[in-house]
Amino acid sequence: MMFSEDLLVSGAGDIKLTKDGNVLLHEMQIQHPTASIIAKVAAAQDQVTGDGTTSNVLIIGELLKQADLYISEGLHPRIIAEGFDTAKTKALEVLDEIKVEKEMKREILLDVARTSLRTKVHAELADVLTEAVVDSVLAIRRPGIPIDLFMVEIVEMRHKSETDTQLIRGLVLDHGARHPSMKKQGIDPFSLEMLAKYEIVALRRAKRRNLERLTLACGGIAVNSFEDLNEDCLGHAGLVFEYSLGEEKFTFIEDCVNPLSVTLLIKGPNKHTLIQIKDALRDGLRAVKNAIEDGCVVPGAGAAEVAIAEALVNYKHRVQGRSRLGVQAFADALLIVPKVLAQNSGYDLQETLIKIQTEHAESKELVGIDLNTGEPMVAAEAGIWDNYCVKKHLLHSCTVIATNILLVDEIMRAGMSSLRE
Repeated sequence: MMFSEDLLVSGAGDIKLTKDGNVLLHEMQIQHPTASIIAKVAAAQDQVTGDGTTSNVLIIGELLKQADLYISEGLHPRIIAEGFDTAKTKALEVLDEIKVEKEMKREILLDVARTSLRTKVHAELADVLTEAVVDSVLAIRRPGIPIDLFMVEIVEMRHKSETDTQLIRGLVLDHGARHPSMKKQGIDPFSLEMLAKYEIVALRRAKRRNLERLTLACGGIAVNSFEDLNEDCLGHAGLVFEYSLGEEKFTFIEDCVNPLSVTLLIKGPNKHTLIQIKDALRDGLRAVKNAIEDGCVVPGAGAAEVAIAEALVNYKHRVQGRSRLGVQAFADALLIVPKVLAQNSGYDLQETLIKIQTEHAESKELVGIDLNTGEPMVAAEAGIWDNYCVKKHLLHSCTVIATNILLVDEIMRAGMSSLRE
């Protein structure tokens, strides 16, 4: 079974998720039905872990590329698939060995968020967003209850610069007061006049989600009738004001006591910038959430892949028969991650990779690539951390999909046999 050149992915490309979860692959020019399978796997990776879509495509493509080298020499795909499965099991063991279990304090979470955000936006903006992302997740975190990222509302405001993006410890609603006399819902005129007279702000057509978030941010209880209203039902906000931007109005509810729902107010000069920041925030939030739930992190900058690849090369001698070729192919495929990091940073791939591997072998440290210099660095000391669950899911999904594609001929023959029977 041979693979055409348009199926193999050996370089980095951009991956964008549409609103319905579909994946758009740019700059790869993959014109093959297999591309849709890989795209769906990348979408599933994003839904489960919130990150790793690019790595997913790269590793699957590289697994197929490495397999093609052996298949072209006459090795049966089944042998390669068996080697992949053996290598995956060992790789997961190594991943468990190199993960670092830490108490997820704010300092570690800042490093996790910074690592994620700096792969999405420029460093200056990433540093601005890092603290906002971590503080927003810590604000909504409650002991014994799963973290619900829907309690972090992201509101766009086309205004000022992207570095003006900020965390609001409360709510920002995208509508203003219903009555012009009220201080800066479908309510009948008589009620509006009464509320305005006593300086009570009423919002028009408030979303149900905002009503739920309001009680979490300010405390209090939502009531449906005047008879149920009493002082115990009231929440607290230190500052409520209305902000007008052109024809748009925003209501800010700030200075809440221990808010369990917060708002990330992103600002930017144009729609493209707002979308870019929103995508980056989404990934940063998921990275922090994953770190808290995992209770551990994995050294980044390609360090994990280099360590796993070396372990597999040493392990292959314990594998009987030609399946060890599949283990070698798996190890070589994982190195696509540090290779692409070096290439995208403008360094020579082979030279940089040899430096990293040599340093790792000599120091026995988890060494990654310093993208500023192209030299080896200890990822943990630099505070570069990846999510454990992302790496684990990558190893599982990439192996399964690559194996299924390799064995597609046998799968199709089995299907035809069952139809004839």
